[in-house]
Amino acid sequence: MKNRLLIKLCCIIGAGTVLLFWMIDILSNQAEQSMSFIDEQYKQELQDYAKQAEDIYSKHGKDALDIWLEELQEKEQTWAAVAASNVVTVSNSDLREKYVEGIKLGRSLDWMIHLYFDYNPIMDIPFTDKNTHFLIQLPQRMRPGKYYTHAGLAIKFALPLILLSLLSLVLYQHLMSPLRRLENATKQFSEGNFDVRINASLDSRDDELTALADTFDHMADRTSKLIASQRQMLSDLSHELRTPLTRMDMAVDFLEHQLDPKKAADRLRYEAANMRELVEDALTLAYLDTERPKLNNETFDLAELINVICEDSRFEYSNHTLIANLPEQAVIKNSSQRALGQAIENVIRNALHHTPLTKQVTVFLSKTDTLYSLIIEDEGQGVPEELLEEIFKPFFRVDKARTLSDAQRELKVGQKRNGFGLGLALAQRQIEAVKGNIKASNHYSHEGKILGLKISIELPIVSEYA
Repeated sequence: MKNRLLIKLCCIIGAGTVLLFWMIDILSNQAEQSMSFIDEQYKQELQDYAKQAEDIYSKHGKDALDIWLEELQEKEQTWAAVAASNVVTVSNSDLREKYVEGIKLGRSLDWMIHLYFDYNPIMDIPFTDKNTHFLIQLPQRMRPGKYYTHAGLAIKFALPLILLSLLSLVLYQHLMSPLRRLENATKQFSEGNFDVRINASLDSRDDELTALADTFDHMADRTSKLIASQRQMLSDLSHELRTPLTRMDMAVDFLEHQLDPKKAADRLRYEAANMRELVEDALTLAYLDTERPKLNNETFDLAELINVICEDSRFEYSNHTLIANLPEQAVIKNSSQRALGQAIENVIRNALHHTPLTKQVTVFLSKTDTLYSLIIEDEGQGVPEELLEEIFKPFFRVDKARTLSDAQRELKVGQKRNGFGLGLALAQRQIEAVKGNIKASNHYSHEGKILGLKISIELPIVSEYA
């Protein structure tokens, strides 16, 4: 799923926002509910006032009650009174006793006091007879919700700050955990640990950061292979150059001592030409491995190209038999004539190089709906099955697997040796650069005997590039 991280973040932020508003609502209601009732201490004081009023009225009369009420109002800076709740019906009907006893002229002490009211309510505390009521407007000092404003600020500001901080911490950890691993892996990679990978530690995730880890691992894998390949190539190249340089030193000694100077000069030219070829092929291989170019700018006749290569090969290997079964025309688009020409030439020359004089090499080109299939078969000794993939590696000595060697041939000045082990490696890279593929296999007789090596090349008729 694309944008998985975006969806995950939206879900986390959305859930956090809903949770925030839900908690604010719950806590606001609870705070208002808990702060909307008169404190028990003040309830007791109001009940004591009612008891005193009842005692004064019953023992000392109305005048003493008036004096006491005035003193109470002055003391509490509020209004207070004592009233009877005698209900007189207009008709001849009687009121139920429960209704008469339950009549209230003000609020009960147990009722909720709405904090958003601007005025204080009248509190009603009945006397013992249930018909006389002590009424008092709740004194300001007894009004509940003294800390409601502070609680509101805490709920509306402190709570969101805390929750959003926790949400930010969760998101930070969720994002930074893989990024820290990526940072650590990058640091290790820069210090020379080319085996470090991070995707294995992110198996529980499947989002954009996992894709970033995949990209890093792919980059690290390719870079480590390139570095290993370049190191190996440098080592092999230095080894390959050592022998011709030794021969050149010997030839120089011959020239200095006037020992067969013509043969020594020919040897110098021969070794110099081979060294130049070796270095050029190594540089081309390094370029193809490192840059991985897309060679897709030409349209040409593949059959004509192969026919020219075969004619050149027949001239170079005049004592060999090369049979080409090609269609009259095979147009290929979005490819590279130079890259394919070099690759096919290397494969055909390699086949001729390892085929005895009495045997033959066959080149066969066919076409499907989307591909050209090129088969090149020789009649050499073949290659052991375990080495079929190895022959495409740089500097792999096919003579380890095939018995025919340069020692059995006469090497002439100016003739290519085909013995560096770069031909098939270059062919593979060049064919892959035009979106084709190449593989090697042995072909067998009915009795199961190896008849030689078969190289199969598939090339798209029209190469598609992103």
